[in-house]
Amino acid sequence: MSAHPSPRNDDPLPLRSGGDFLHFFHSMATPCEVRIETDDAAAAAAAGRAAQAEARRIELKFSRYREDSVVGRINASGGSQIAVDGETARLLDFADRCHTLSGGRFDITSGVLRRIWRFDGSDNIPSDEQIEALRPLIGWDRVTWRAPAILLPRGMEIDFGGIAKEYAVDRALAAVRRITTAPALVNFGGDLAVSGPRSGGRRWKVAIESVEKSGGIAGLLEISSGALATSGDARRFLLKDGVRYGHILDPRSGRPVRCAPRSVTVAGSTCVEAGIIATLAILMGAEAENFLKREQVRAWCIR
Repeated sequence: MSAHPSPRNDDPLPLRSGGDFLHFFHSMATPCEVRIETDDAAAAAAAGRAAQAEARRIELKFSRYREDSVVGRINASGGSQIAVDGETARLLDFADRCHTLSGGRFDITSGVLRRIWRFDGSDNIPSDEQIEALRPLIGWDRVTWRAPAILLPRGMEIDFGGIAKEYAVDRALAAVRRITTAPALVNFGGDLAVSGPRSGGRRWKVAIESVEKSGGIAGLLEISSGALATSGDARRFLLKDGVRYGHILDPRSGRPVRCAPRSVTVAGSTCVEAGIIATLAILMGAEAENFLKREQVRAWCIR
């Protein structure tokens, strides 16, 4: 086990459950958990703090709600070119590749649609006029991006919401690994990654949440490496005249994807990989299962 700092006097040790230490916190509007299988309470405390600090760093850096974040500065650039650091450039490159591979279905400029689409379980569907008014502000192909400089047309915005949480999971797990070699699981709102199998080669057991209103568990998966990510409409949706509108929007139309699964869970080598494939599957609508088969990934769909 690698060296680690001792817990500060004002830091309580993480909770203990069975053979695991648990560290809970809240970040990026979601509950977060770090689970470490170890008898070393000091290492567990240090690893939990490191994961929380990394999640907080990413939230502050890439939040669309903060004027002082990288995203805030880009969105406020007013049509002027702005240079970005290496980490931001890698995320923009990734978003660019996803836009191309998805045929424009994945588009980080589509976040402006949140001005009119509020998925609060109500029946408040935006009008066609409201949607059409925003469509000129959507389109990654209208952005000039060549590392390290981005030029965002006036009035347009970018939003890393489709990849930021999964990226934070991967980065938080890397932070944990720098503290301890003990088996670890990082779970941010159901998107998770593990450092490897539990002791004795045992797998981590992970529940898939039901999409039904009553909640509960739809299934139980076991994972010994890599990551799992889920995309779906269990919590964020609109319901009007018996029609359910999920929160994942097709940027090409400005409207929710039709005929998509209620939930898609994907296994991948990283949480970012699993998350983007799950999102792309939802964006494929009725073709979700065929898309997942073509990609030859392990996935679970709930219709």
